[in-house]
Amino acid sequence: MTRLIPAALAAALAVAACAQHERVGGDTRVDSVGQADRADSASASRTRPALPHVELTEQLMFKLMMAEVALQRGQPQIAIPAFLELARETRDPRLARRATEAAWTARYTDAALEAAGLWLQTDPGSARARQVLAALLVNEKQLDAARKHFEQWLASDRENVGQNFLQLSTLLSRNTDHKSVFELMRSLAQPYQKVPEARLAVAQAAWNAGNESVALSEASAALKLRPDWELAALFQAQALQRRSNDEALAFLGEYLKAHPQAKDTRLNYARLLVTAKRYPEARKQFDALLEQFPGNPDVAMAVALLAIQANDLPNAEKQLQHALESGYGEPDVARVYLGQISEEQQRYDEALKWYGSVEPGEQYINAQARYAGVLAKEGRLGDARKHLQQVSTQDAQQRVQLTQAEAQLLRDANDYQGAFDLLGQSLQKMPDNPDLLYDYAMAAEKVNKVDVLERSLRKLIELRPDHAHAYNALGYTFADRNERLPEAYGLIEQALKLSPNDAFIMDSMGWVLFRMGRNQEATDYLQRAYNTRPDGDIAAHLGEVLWAQGRQDEARRLWADALKENAQNEALQNAIKRHAPVSLPVAR
Repeated sequence: MTRLIPAALAAALAVAACAQHERVGGDTRVDSVGQADRADSASASRTRPALPHVELTEQLMFKLMMAEVALQRGQPQIAIPAFLELARETRDPRLARRATEAAWTARYTDAALEAAGLWLQTDPGSARARQVLAALLVNEKQLDAARKHFEQWLASDRENVGQNFLQLSTLLSRNTDHKSVFELMRSLAQPYQKVPEARLAVAQAAWNAGNESVALSEASAALKLRPDWELAALFQAQALQRRSNDEALAFLGEYLKAHPQAKDTRLNYARLLVTAKRYPEARKQFDALLEQFPGNPDVAMAVALLAIQANDLPNAEKQLQHALESGYGEPDVARVYLGQISEEQQRYDEALKWYGSVEPGEQYINAQARYAGVLAKEGRLGDARKHLQQVSTQDAQQRVQLTQAEAQLLRDANDYQGAFDLLGQSLQKMPDNPDLLYDYAMAAEKVNKVDVLERSLRKLIELRPDHAHAYNALGYTFADRNERLPEAYGLIEQALKLSPNDAFIMDSMGWVLFRMGRNQEATDYLQRAYNTRPDGDIAAHLGEVLWAQGRQDEARRLWADALKENAQNEALQNAIKRHAPVSLPVAR
């Protein structure tokens, strides 16, 4: 207990040092509390708020000290009510800000909203207070209440209105009511039609709301206002790509003619050429990038990743080595990729060397999981599991990641029961871990324990209502078994609202619509999913629906193309065996 006394005294002294007395009309007031910025984000030179006349009594000093000490001791349930009470009593904007920051950090949403409201009331000229209050309202999905604060923030800082629109776009993108966000953003941008950032913000909101035509027109308007703006060009290419890769490629090619030094645009152009399997053209873009930016490790790394995607592994390996030698800022990332290339070419000793050279940090757990994977490929499953179990971890989440990796090794060895048991044992120790719950549910499906799958996913949804893949997995399970279809549709619909551009969720929606007999709608979703991600499972589903519509030749062509990249996909093979075993070869 004596060790806590100096900390408490230090906290009290810190608060006392921050409270400098100023004589105003014979009264004493608090001049500074906490570490609130003196410069407001809207204007560093704005008029300072009028501070209340508050006497620094012993009682006030005691409450301040108690709140600060409680916060330092990790007792927000004591600190936050105390800060709020002080803010209400004193009407001091600095105390209101302190209460807001403490409540927001501790996720006391109601208290943070009240404190932020007090902060703005006591300092109505503070753009920072207005931004924080608006952000809290957005988090609580109170968009109408946030609107007036956004309008005033934008109007009060016209010099930075473009940057503020970009910040606003990022903030609002977290809200899942995409249609309401789009309407709000379009309304906010109306007075700023000559600001390119405002037009792009509307384009992004329209894109998230599924309004493709507005997204394209607003992105085009942003580019007309600022022709050399790469961000707008890249967004327009992304929007065009949803309609057609060829349209996106044509647009990027023309943009590069006018702006040949646009590095990010050329990288994305090369990436799209790789996606379209136009490898010779992509290689020309690689060479142009390396010629324009010689010795640039970031460019070397980007070209290496594109070369991996194009399956040009010798060039990828060369560029990864070059990135390392040139001082690439994240060398462990390069080492992991070099390990993957060695592993892909069955140079297992080299792969183990690269993975083993990764130092503790962001890539460490991934490298250890891959190290174990190589051991398993060498027929040393026992050594692989032992390796994962002996890796030192910094926290519980890293241990979860290693458990997931071990379960994957068991699945790869077709030991589905072993994977199910392992995840179940880990879940007993951490019953509310979202990652373990999801993997356990997927393992339960493999051992035909649908009741366990449903129970685990419903618990995950309860813990994480925004977990799109939990809704999707449960809905798809029902749809694939052709049961509880209305419920399956509702679950997948919710997943799609949370993640509208996810190809696998679009695939699930197509599949449940097919099960419900709505074949044309199913085709639309599945075609869009396949265009976004040409995955074997999606190809299998799309072909099934085409076949059911009497479009057998289209289905055969689709499956033939999909087999080239997904020869071992089980769902694709099964679809072909059912419908076209003679017409199409099935991979052994």
